[in-house]
Amino acid sequence: MLGKLSRQHPPLGTIWIIIIALIGLSIIPSRLMIARHLAPQPEAVLVLGGGTGREEAAAQLAQHYPSLMIWVSSGRSPQDIYAIFQSASVSTTRLHLDYRATDTVTNFTTLVPELKQHQIQHVFLVTSDFHMPRAQAIATVVLGSQGIAFTPVAVGTNEPQEPVIQIARDVCRSIVWLLTGRTGASLRQQLLFLPNEILDNS
Repeated sequence: MLGKLSRQHPPLGTIWIIIIALIGLSIIPSRLMIARHLAPQPEAVLVLGGGTGREEAAAQLAQHYPSLMIWVSSGRSPQDIYAIFQSASVSTTRLHLDYRATDTVTNFTTLVPELKQHQIQHVFLVTSDFHMPRAQAIATVVLGSQGIAFTPVAVGTNEPQEPVIQIARDVCRSIVWLLTGRTGASLRQQLLFLPNEILDNS
């Protein structure tokens, strides 16, 4: 005969983590709304490196917005990037090249302090079309939590859309960053038990 089943309650620390996460996520929409109100037009260009045509698209965008600074996160070599912008008659003094990011989550987390230091509240977000849903999901958590809005600029490709589970994984990592300041980059394979082929560096 089975004994009485006892109901297991989650540890108090876990409950507080969940509460803090929910509070943090709940303020993101209002912070994005405020950022768009204060800066209805983008004030900078943020390029996520790693895909063909992204820097070229950013250079074309920069031609139309000559006052905007451009941040390129882990893109091509500096020589190649400078050549792309010079050929588009865009001054390289507007460029900020950063190579600290190792994946999409860290594309955002490494540059947030610089964007805030420059008081940027709205950016053009440039990446490939197949990559844009994941980039927007991460940006909503990482940039939105810091009061930075974004306007997506998708570069057309023939690549298939990324799987939803890959987006979910990086949203989880973004929430971990929001709570702890760490991106969980070393835990990418363990998160959601994803196979290696889904664990990209883009």
